[in-house]
Parts: sequence; structure tokens; C-alpha cells
Amino acid sequence: MENNQQILTEEEEAERLAEQARIRREKLSKLTEEGKNPYEKTKYEVTHNSTSVKENFEALEGKEVSIAGRLMSRRIMGKASFSHISDRDGLIQIYVKRDDVGEEDYMSYKKDYDIGDIVGIRGFVFKTQTGEISVHCTHIEMLSKSLRPLPEKQHGLTNMDIKYRQRDLDLIVNPEVRNTFIARSKILKEIRAYLDNLGYLEVDTPVLTTLEIGAAARPFKTRHNALDIDMYLRIETELYLKRLIVGGLERVYEVGRIFRNEGMDAFHNPEFTSVEMYQAYTDYKGMMDLIEDLYKTVTRNVCGTDKITYQGTELDMGSPWKRMTMKEAVKEYCGADYDTWSDDAAARAAAKALGCEVPEGDRATKGHVLIALFEAFVEDKLVQPTIIYDYPVENSPLAKRKPSDPAFTERFEYFICAHEFGNAFSELNDPIDQKQRFLRQIEEKKAQEPDSKAQLDEDFITALEYGLPPTGGLGLGVDRLVMLLTDSPTIRDVILFPTMKPRRQ
Repeated sequence: MENNQQILTEEEEAERLAEQARIRREKLSKLTEEGKNPYEKTKYEVTHNSTSVKENFEALEGKEVSIAGRLMSRRIMGKASFSHISDRDGLIQIYVKRDDVGEEDYMSYKKDYDIGDIVGIRGFVFKTQTGEISVHCTHIEMLSKSLRPLPEKQHGLTNMDIKYRQRDLDLIVNPEVRNTFIARSKILKEIRAYLDNLGYLEVDTPVLTTLEIGAAARPFKTRHNALDIDMYLRIETELYLKRLIVGGLERVYEVGRIFRNEGMDAFHNPEFTSVEMYQAYTDYKGMMDLIEDLYKTVTRNVCGTDKITYQGTELDMGSPWKRMTMKEAVKEYCGADYDTWSDDAAARAAAKALGCEVPEGDRATKGHVLIALFEAFVEDKLVQPTIIYDYPVENSPLAKRKPSDPAFTERFEYFICAHEFGNAFSELNDPIDQKQRFLRQIEEKKAQEPDSKAQLDEDFITALEYGLPPTGGLGLGVDRLVMLLTDSPTIRDVILFPTMKPRRQ
């Protein structure tokens, strides 16, 4: 049995891996010299996989199948051996007998094959005495030689740096990781199906843009040599999508890669995936109903239940989501009452009394103070799905003002387990107001970053001047949703190849 039960130190394990790699290259040279180049075959006919064999055993018993996958274990027992191979769905056992595959192939299987090799198997389906559904080989061949040994079972692949840098190896040795990314694919399919069913049109907009906008997010900058201009990787898809609403498409969405040159933590990666959707003739309350129903639908279809657990916290995604204005939330959780603040100075005094820091001087308005109190005292209390709406105009440059209270906007964010998962507006469609807010945003950015090249997006303003209908818009973070539904503690666990600092050369 090829299982090393000895517990090795890290240094001994490194030596073992180096020695095995050397031996494998020697085996490759031998096979090549014998005219058995394991990389030569260009195709292999596969009729079944591990799941289809197991699920259809009664119909397949005694019948020939052709399977392929990675050799994951071997038990050599003289004239017959058992192995497991792994394919896209999981493991299946194979039984290799000298009298059935022939002396030459059986000896090669014993001496030339290694754990990790890709193999093709033809044989008939049967069940062992222990009841395990297996394939009795009549033909076995090597389809690709693995020159690097897999980690021993006792070690697995637990080094987080290696897991994220070598996701291919992580997927081979950690089946639960494969399940996470299968779930990610299903989540994206469910989101698309939900929006398609509502008549939304999926579109693609530019990733490279010619200007740095005034938004708070910092972009990645690159150079277009042919045009001899600086360009920027997009920090959102919003402005292009709203131009499509102007053009009459009325319901659009984009599953897009977004790039922000900012910090990294458990919930942030510089490159991530969002879904932004825009619908003409609705408002932010219409988008509230949409996102709540979308989450419930996706959760049920992916997890099979409304009740899930995230990092030890039980969540009920199926019950009606709590909805509170930002003013109501701040008053409930820290006692500060926005409506009693007579002016900006009174607001700053209220924050100071609660030990909450806000910008000094007259830069901190009542809206700024409300935002600061929300972040300090409310966010970490929002565990069950909660919608917080009516945000101050100070931090909502693209949202429409509330007609009944112009100091606030028709904007909401929704929170689960104390984290924001998405953002939505009744979209601002007044081009004059929008231009003024953009200019103010640019001024603030340049005050904080004197070298900023932030500019006004004149094309977007021009589009608004043609007329944007009343529109509801919403953006959700796909990676965070996948984290939630797969119970993954960090965003790196749900991005196949997360951003990593290069190894030192």
C-alpha cells in the first residue's frame, strides 16, 4: 500500500518530495526511450464519470465503460491491485488484474505509474465484496505523467500561501475546494436565470476607460501605447450601464470584473466580481424587493434551504428582511437622534459625546456625522439580513435626492453578518445636479490626493441630458455572496486565483 504512515518534519517532507520528483523524471525518461511517451496521446474517449457509474450501477453492472482521471491511491497485491482515480465529480475505485490487462501493462502499472498520473481505464462495472462500486480494468494506459508528487495525506495542503498560489494543486488534494467553485458557478447561473426571467438583458461594457473619475475608489492605471494615452481599469460598470438605459434598453445587467487599487483583507480583493443591474421606471424600493427575492431564490436553489450557517451564525434568509432608515438605525443602536440636531455643530457635539471621531472643522456636516455614527455603532449589529436606506447626500453622489427631504437620497445597502453585500439607488437623472455632485466629488478627491487626475465624465453627463427615465439600480458583490453560501471565511477562498504578492526571486 502506497501510504507513508511515518510523521515527517517539514524538512524531511521537502527532501521526500525532491527525491520523488527525481525518480519520476527517471521513469519519464525510461518510458520515452521505450517509445511510450505519456504526453503523446491527443484524445481519449470517455463514456462515463465516477458519478454516472455509481448512480446508474444497476443498468451498468457487467457492462463496459471508459473512464479517465487522476490516480489518487494504489494498493499493490501481487497479481491484482486496487486504486482510486479522481475525476471532476469525485473518486471511483478500479481493480487492475494482471491476467486481464496483460503482463506488460500490469508491470508498467506497478513500476512506472505514480500517484498523480492521469490514466485512462476501460473495463466493466462491478461491486466488490465490501459493496464498493468499481471498474474492473481490461485496459489501462497513462495519458499524462505527473512529475511532481502530491502532498502526503498527513500534510494535505494546509499552507494558505500555497493554496492560493497553486489553486490547481489545491483543487486536486482538497475536494471541498472543488465543491466551493462548483457552487460559485451555480450561484452565477442562478443570478443570471433570475434576471433573465425578469426580462433583463446581459451586456458587456468596457474594462479599460480613458479617464479617472472622482469616485472614492482608487483605480489601476496603465498605458495605451498606440494611442499614447493613460487608461484606467474600471472601478465600476455603473456609468456605461445607465447610458444603455438612456438608449432605451430599459433592463440591463452585467456580470463584470472590477478593479480597485486598494487594501486587501478577508472581504476585499483588488480584482473582484460584481453584478450591476438597472431597471427603468422603478425606484430603490422596487430594487429592495428584487434583491430580497433574488437572494432567497438563489439560496434555496443552491443550498436547498432558507436557513444557512455562516461561520457559526445561523441565518434565516427566507424571513422578511428587516428594513430601517439610517436615521432609525443610529437612533436604535446608539441613541443619537438626527432630528434633534439643530445644525452641523450640534451634530459634531453629539458625536463627540459618544466618543465618535468625525472630520474637524466645518467639513463634518450632519450627514457626515450620521454616517460616522452608523459605521461606529450600527454595522456590527446587523447580523440577520437587513436593509438600511435613506443615506445622506454627502456619500451618495449618484443617488436621487428624497423629494420630502433633500438632505437624504433614495439609496440603500443591505447587510448580513455585519458586512455590506450590496448597494442600490433611485438613480439620479437630473444632469445639472449630477454634474454639480461630480465636480464636488472631484474637488474632494484632489484635496485628499493632490496628484489625482480625476476628471468629469462629460460623456455620461451628455447622455443624461438626452434624458434618463426614472431608474432603479443595484450592485451586488458576487464573491461575498459565494462566501456566504459556501460558509467561506475569506474572499480568497472563493476566488480561483486571488491577488498575491510575488515570491521573492
